[in-house]
Amino acid sequence: MTLDEAITSLKRGEFVLLYDSGKRENEVDMVVAAQFVTPEHISRMRQHGGGLICIALKDSFAQSLNLQYMHNILFNSTDMDSDSKQMIMGTAPYGDHPTFSISINHRQTYTGITDGDRALTIKEMANLYNSNNAKSDFISSFATPGHVPLLLASRGLLETRQGHTEMSVYLAELAKLTPVTAICEMMDSQTYSALSVEKAMKFAKENAIPFIDGKELLEFSKVH
Repeated sequence: MTLDEAITSLKRGEFVLLYDSGKRENEVDMVVAAQFVTPEHISRMRQHGGGLICIALKDSFAQSLNLQYMHNILFNSTDMDSDSKQMIMGTAPYGDHPTFSISINHRQTYTGITDGDRALTIKEMANLYNSNNAKSDFISSFATPGHVPLLLASRGLLETRQGHTEMSVYLAELAKLTPVTAICEMMDSQTYSALSVEKAMKFAKENAIPFIDGKELLEFSKVH
């Protein structure tokens, strides 16, 4: 399927499958624009994805909320001794720094983990993008630790880092949507590893979901 079809799908509040590359995680993520997320989206991500359901945020938005990468938060913490700080992951095995920040729940959730609770947290995080008082609204509306991890896209997006975090936010921007996405890795319950590209493409075809290869997206971004 083409990039245009992927953009159309995102605009309709539907999924796109996004493959990063064999040189990175070698994983396919389910991606949906956070502004459209419903409990049904979360249910489908759980059942057909099975990985971690996260919120990816554009860098400028993350900065307005004073969000930091978790590895920096831990490194600067006085509650961790120097020995414990050796645990902090600076670089993942595939060469990139992790994009994890804090994890959150919306304050109107109960446990925070149900499909309804996570959908509320994700959608309200997207709604926050248009707030005139984003930082104060963030503090008053959300609590941490919670059940939805925040991922911070690198400044410059694909120029800087070519992960699902950056690619999904870039796709949302191409679709002229709020640059906040919900993403979830696709797992394979038969092999107990990440779902292969072949199986993901078969799933995409059977369910009429656009499949985007990160390599193509990267080439597109260089041209445009």
